[in-house]
Amino acid sequence: MRPTARLAALLFLASPAAVHAQSAPYAAPRHLHWGFEGPLGHFDMASVQRGYAVYAQVCSACHAMNALTYGDLAALGLTDEQVRQIAAGQRVPGGTDDQGRPVTRPATAADHFRAPFASPQAAAAANGGAVPPDQSRLALVYPGGPDRIYALLTGYGAQPPAGYRPSHPGAFYNPYAANAEISMPPPLHDGQVAFTDGTAATTAQEARDVTNFLAWAAYPHLAERHRLGVQVTLYLLFLAVLTFVLKRRIWSNVH
Repeated sequence: MRPTARLAALLFLASPAAVHAQSAPYAAPRHLHWGFEGPLGHFDMASVQRGYAVYAQVCSACHAMNALTYGDLAALGLTDEQVRQIAAGQRVPGGTDDQGRPVTRPATAADHFRAPFASPQAAAAANGGAVPPDQSRLALVYPGGPDRIYALLTGYGAQPPAGYRPSHPGAFYNPYAANAEISMPPPLHDGQVAFTDGTAATTAQEARDVTNFLAWAAYPHLAERHRLGVQVTLYLLFLAVLTFVLKRRIWSNVH
């Protein structure tokens, strides 16, 4: 496996030769408190921004996020200029030149995140025969959700049971992977990502932040839904009070 694949195959889950079916047993992850949970939940945007840095510097070398455009990053609190600079730093397919050869161009805010490989075949060839999954909705569709994503990323140091032997060369023990085994090296390490806000980039912090980012990507309209829910609840409460007051007034002369 190439160094970039070893470094950034963040959640390498689907490989018949390497990782068993997701329906197989895995350790139940410990439930963590996530700010986005509950009817009034909201994302810690500072953490989401750091999580994007983890994705950009680590995961994006192998994992696509086809559902997101660079313009979506404005919702993280970035300015239009910051979004433009991030997009311009990426090269995306730009059609063909006069000789019919494919060319690339700087991305714009309207472009979807750059795919790390030209095709699924190229992705499989660089990753031991398996295509790294798209992470756009991973927090939504991955069994165990954010708790298991975080547990998997931090679970490489767990002590394997006595007598454990890898099923194939290059397999790693991880109790939160399907059948407690996964075919990628630990993707996160202390100090691997530079956080611009000064937060210490421990493995646990990197894992929590990138999990927050993946949850934000999977639930892009969570804040709007919560805000609408509060407005609807207040409106219904107002109608209930108004109905009660009108009923008392209408029937006040009836004994």
